[in-house]
Amino acid sequence: MRGAATTTHGQPERGAGDSSPALYRSSYLHNPKPAYPERSRELGEEGRVEIKVRVGKNGEPVSVAVARSSGYRRLDQSAQQAIQGWRFVPARENGQAIESWLLVPIPFRLENGDN
Repeated sequence: MRGAATTTHGQPERGAGDSSPALYRSSYLHNPKPAYPERSRELGEEGRVEIKVRVGKNGEPVSVAVARSSGYRRLDQSAQQAIQGWRFVPARENGQAIESWLLVPIPFRLENGDN
């Protein structure tokens, strides 16, 4: 797909030219973790959600959808809602910001009492 940047867990894939993928892990973005739903805590629900995000040229999410469910609706919804408010470093091609797809993994673990 022309113009589509790809990443693996927010890290750039190295390639030729003046292109870079979208990023979400830059320290200055301050993207907050999704809230761990209280009912999910009570029920011991854990899992990993993968969210597919279309990142716009301005670094804002254009489209956010669950690509792979954790198996728990509450966890999936919490991850999706949080990412809708995130900001990203947009992908670049030939020095210009472009829209691109990004896969963001969100783990929910109770072992530390938080996600």
